Amino acid sequence: MAIHVLAVHRDAGGTEPAAGGALAAAYSVAVVCWLLSAGVYIAAKWVSAEMPPWALCFWRVLIAFAILLPIVRGHRADMVAMVRARGLELLVIGGTGLAVCQGLIFVGLEHADATTAGIIIALIPILTMILARVILAEPMGRWQVIGSILAFVGIAVIILKGSPAALMGLDFNAGELWIVAGAFCFSLYTVLLRRAKFELDRLALLVLLLGAAVITALPFYLYELAADERTTLNVSGLVALAYVAIPGGALMYYLFNRSIETLGASRAGMFLYIQTIFIAVLAYFILGEQLHLYHLEGAALIVAGLLLILLLKPKGEAAAEKASAS
Repeated sequence: MAIHVLAVHRDAGGTEPAAGGALAAAYSVAVVCWLLSAGVYIAAKWVSAEMPPWALCFWRVLIAFAILLPIVRGHRADMVAMVRARGLELLVIGGTGLAVCQGLIFVGLEHADATTAGIIIALIPILTMILARVILAEPMGRWQVIGSILAFVGIAVIILKGSPAALMGLDFNAGELWIVAGAFCFSLYTVLLRRAKFELDRLALLVLLLGAAVITALPFYLYELAADERTTLNVSGLVALAYVAIPGGALMYYLFNRSIETLGASRAGMFLYIQTIFIAVLAYFILGEQLHLYHLEGAALIVAGLLLILLLKPKGEAAAEKASAS
């Protein structure tokens, strides 16, 4: 099974790996993409005491949508036809992955640190694999099951902060549970997107999904305006919003799609894991967060689970990959 992390289109199998300097450039683009993405977590945490989470989510997707829309104007007719034919499907998928997911993570960052969020987000490929098994009937072998269990134990170690007493006392950080819920929503989005098989240019489809996210986030934002006393009209909020919407939003989405075009969705998506490292480093220098032993223990279990999943694949999938490579 190919793990599509931010792919907004199925991998058609025809993406040829780049060679030489072009390949190095594609890897560089992917690294910059995930560095910008890591910065979103830092910005959201930095401004969490001042700016409500759904305001940040709504304005991020709206501004990214507005910036990218002119770039895909050549696909306008196809985009309009897609909205007319499958508008509700676009709304559900885009709303789940690009609005609800982000909103839940931003809510979680009000109570959890960015370092922990970055480690939890590394769970997305495993959740995606499990949901693909349930929804798409994709193969899942013995080692994939064991790897998934290891990874979930790792998440439990982080949420419980390495203390079984926290489980007995039900002493959880609600923010970390919101972030897990956000990771689940993004995994569901990935699987639903793969099942939908939208026939549309990759970037044009992303713009439509961002539009769906704007519509989905709007009711949450309007409720927040009425219920939350915090304001977004201050210097910190505007700086954070400018970052998450432009470098961490439109530019990051654009760069990821460029990396997919060169590397393929599966290979480009695997760069997700360096985002966790970027978040930890940026959180240390910008937010003053510290890595604790339970972070390292949980991360080690997640990495071990991922290695089992990626290296010891079901026989049918391994044979299919070998055949496609020949």
